[in-house]
Amino acid sequence: MLFVLVVGMAFIVTGCGGADTSPEPPAKATFSYAMSGAYPPFSYFDDNDNLLGFDVEIGTALAEKMGLEADPVPTPWQALPLGLNAGRYDAIIGSMTITEARLEKFDFSDPYYRSGPKLFVRADSNIKGVDDLTAESTIAVLMESVYEELAREYTDKLKFYDNDVLALRELAAGRADAVITDQIVGLTNAKELGLDIVSVGDLLMVEEIGIAIRKGETDLLNAVNQALADIKADGTYLAISEKYVGADISGD
Repeated sequence: MLFVLVVGMAFIVTGCGGADTSPEPPAKATFSYAMSGAYPPFSYFDDNDNLLGFDVEIGTALAEKMGLEADPVPTPWQALPLGLNAGRYDAIIGSMTITEARLEKFDFSDPYYRSGPKLFVRADSNIKGVDDLTAESTIAVLMESVYEELAREYTDKLKFYDNDVLALRELAAGRADAVITDQIVGLTNAKELGLDIVSVGDLLMVEEIGIAIRKGETDLLNAVNQALADIKADGTYLAISEKYVGADISGD
């Protein structure tokens, strides 16, 4: 953990007119966690450049339970794993799906929410589900995401974007035939941005979303899991979930 412990030092000044200065109180240790900041309603910036979202507030609530100061660190999606391994933050609370490949690189907390990807198309599209996709269909996806892997099952014509909002806008503008993204992200942004797009078909898979922590940091992992259980038990989790999504997405 990136504990910020500032130990005050007392300086004794001797001589004429000298006075002792009181030691400064230590700063509170921090729990730093990263997210993209470009994945509403989970993490995003408002018009006043305030970082908001479900992931951001979950991190704040966990830090409070652990007796630490929350320090959210917005980081581009593709750079999140590198930053964690480099020690730039303690954890990733960035809507990261727990996968076998990622478990080889990081430890993950218990799932803090469950969701799944769906196929989104323009409202006037003839595509009514993945069975209507062809090798000529162009799918827009978030780069280096599980959605990229899913999309390759249906076509090799992929367009990559740094965030899902851009992909959804490109779909609405007619520059892609479909988008695969999380159902909550797609539905929320279609409504908020006034995009004439719809979800079609069933969930393509069920995702368990976890908090990524560096391998071997067992004490932090256990503390995060306990804090997560605590905020679920006392109603804090439900309040945050309903605030940003309108429902309990824990899947418990």
